[in-house]
Amino acid sequence: MKKSEINSSEIARLAGVSRSTVSRVINNYSNVPAETRDKVLKVIEKYNYFPNASAQVLAGKRARTIGLFLIDQGNVSSDILTNMLIVSVIEHASVLDYYVLTHIIRNAKDTEVIRNVREIFYQRRIDGGIFIGAANREPFIEQLIDEGFVVGVVDQELPDHPEPNRIVSNFNNDSGMKQAVAYLAGLGHSRIGVVNGDMNRLSGQTKYEGFKTAMRMCGLQVNPKWVMDGDFHETSGYNAIQTLLGIESELPTAIVAANDSVAFGAIRAIKEHGLLVPDDISIIGFDDHALSEKHHPPLTTIRVDFSAMLKRMTTYLIEKIEQKTLTVKEITLDCSLVVRESCRRI
Repeated sequence: MKKSEINSSEIARLAGVSRSTVSRVINNYSNVPAETRDKVLKVIEKYNYFPNASAQVLAGKRARTIGLFLIDQGNVSSDILTNMLIVSVIEHASVLDYYVLTHIIRNAKDTEVIRNVREIFYQRRIDGGIFIGAANREPFIEQLIDEGFVVGVVDQELPDHPEPNRIVSNFNNDSGMKQAVAYLAGLGHSRIGVVNGDMNRLSGQTKYEGFKTAMRMCGLQVNPKWVMDGDFHETSGYNAIQTLLGIESELPTAIVAANDSVAFGAIRAIKEHGLLVPDDISIIGFDDHALSEKHHPPLTTIRVDFSAMLKRMTTYLIEKIEQKTLTVKEITLDCSLVVRESCRRI
């Protein structure tokens, strides 16, 4: 008999029991005689029978699957940090015996794409979802939370009245920027620029606010000409510095990048203009991902522990799905300065 032809009715016929008895065995009910249970289980094992997942969900069982949604227009496969985030969620979910359904959302304003994402939740193909790369307030995510789905959002500000099914996580970007600027000021730098991240995202906003606060605390002026737009991809760092070097005669002696990928792009542009890092311009990043130590020069940066954050996010999300007692709604991790060779004393 073909595997596709096997269903609970056929299992019941082969075992010589009722369909309801098969259901009780599958669901591990105690009111089934041991002899009958063994007989049904032997037939199930012989024919490799697995209950229909959709039917199980309709019966109120969990799918034991969480969704991981990346909102990103870039090339995700070539971004080491993004790949690490994906693997971290999968790894930690697997430890808790959960699967992970992953999906890339290229445009959060595309109504058809968002309808399909909502459908995944409503069809109960997943028990909850984690979103990475979302704007600080993404309407369709807010709707999912309002409708009672368990949702975790990386890089989001917790609302004044948070719902019990919302978990947010972020880093202390303000502290990280203060450490970066204070370090540069301690090396004698006063002309410090910044390449910002995506200002629609919380980390883009908080990093820039932290930069401005840190400059004030160090008694330094922010030069608007050295405040450069970007996102969190290497290309934006490259383009920002190409523009800066093409139009400015007076240059900063140091630049703070929104993350390490942006810093890599900035360094590449600086080198293409015949300048050196850190001899001509010092660069400091933010993240400390896998290539930072191996870059040329090795990148001074602010270290954040993404793996620890995603482990906690995944664990808390699954605990909420399983309705365990959990009061944690926000995960905030600190940052630390890692000194390497991309900044010099002047």
